[in-house]
Amino acid sequence: MKLSLFSTLRSYRKEYLPKDIFSGIIIAAVSIPISMGYAQISGIPAVYGLYGSVLPILLFALFSTSRQFIFGVDAAPAAIVGGALSILGIAAESEAAMDYVPAIALFAGLWLFIFFLLHADKIVDFISTPVMGGFISGIAVTIILMQIPKLMGSPAGSGELLELAEHIFAAAKNINWLSLFMGLGALVLIRTFKKLAPKFPMAIVIMALGVFSTVVFHVDEKGVVLLQSVERGLPSLVIPDFGNVDLTQAAGRGLMVAVVIMAETLLAENTFAFRNDYKLNDRQEILACAAGNIAAAAVGCCPVNGSISRTSLNEQYGGKSQAVSITAGITMALILLFGTGFIGYLPVPVLTAIVISALMDVVET
Repeated sequence: MKLSLFSTLRSYRKEYLPKDIFSGIIIAAVSIPISMGYAQISGIPAVYGLYGSVLPILLFALFSTSRQFIFGVDAAPAAIVGGALSILGIAAESEAAMDYVPAIALFAGLWLFIFFLLHADKIVDFISTPVMGGFISGIAVTIILMQIPKLMGSPAGSGELLELAEHIFAAAKNINWLSLFMGLGALVLIRTFKKLAPKFPMAIVIMALGVFSTVVFHVDEKGVVLLQSVERGLPSLVIPDFGNVDLTQAAGRGLMVAVVIMAETLLAENTFAFRNDYKLNDRQEILACAAGNIAAAAVGCCPVNGSISRTSLNEQYGGKSQAVSITAGITMALILLFGTGFIGYLPVPVLTAIVISALMDVVET
């Protein structure tokens, strides 16, 4: 097989550039709260969601034959990894979690590379779209239930349905009413604008309003939890410390994640390709996913996946090539270099509302 690099940029028309750049900037901005939220769900600090939105995105764009599809930190892999940590009794954002999560991402990338070598793209033809949709929807509902306590000012829940219900009940007995008001208010605004003005990036406005509420009204002094502040700079390349990782567990979870990434990404990519009348090289898409996940592991991030919600946004804004992803990756790098100061002022319930809204779109899909 002959690889085609940056294939979506061939025969590129200059009239595509304004919309591609604009869409890429919007995708990067929307990815800030969503990626941070999913990173926390997977068990690592929120800033790693931003780290996973630079190099993995650029490598996916290098190999991908899809003109529209957007890659990034997403719901299904984050939920699988977060669930694995819970089962193993590993605390979120602990040293053990910081070893396990990128190790799972690395194994996912290696499994995907093996799938590429074995021409496993043919297997997707036998995967039922409704079954995969039901699986993804179930994961999204579970994550929403995990996030509800954070709206009330408590830590996220974990475990099975009954345990999640216990977390929600315990949080309800100790509600921070300002936190709940901010979270529900943000969620209502996002859902309302999605219906009335779907192209308007309300999540970005909500995030800005959250920062404004901290700077002006000092909501943190009234019990509203804020994200931890982070230093500026691009991520350092890391090698997972396998000495502290159960390789059987990491490889097994990596296999599960790899299958979900391959199936969900290829099914969704082909849907967009059919709708917009272009063809894909499914086998090379698996290689693009493999490269993206190996890159995610190299920056200490969780596994990354094709994002249906962000691709839909790209479609709405008229993106025509992977120049959108390249723009998004460069924009995120600039944010990490010069604009991370806002993170420490972002209220957790506002971030949680943005993540829940994104998950609701996954369930509806």
